[in-house]
Amino acid sequence: MDVLNEIIKQSPIGSLSKMSKSIILSLFSSIVLTLFAMLVFMLKNAHDLHFSFGY
Repeated sequence: MDVLNEIIKQSPIGSLSKMSKSIILSLFSSIVLTLFAMLVFMLKNAHDLHFSFGY
């Protein structure tokens, strides 16, 4: 946890208020979780996906 706090302190958001930090980190976490859920969904349903590469 100390390493994570040090990384946040040294990052550009380190000088912001605690509320701003929590909003930014929760937004980042929600984006990452959404992307991970989309990846799992695509891998789970890969046989139903059809790709067409053409001009």
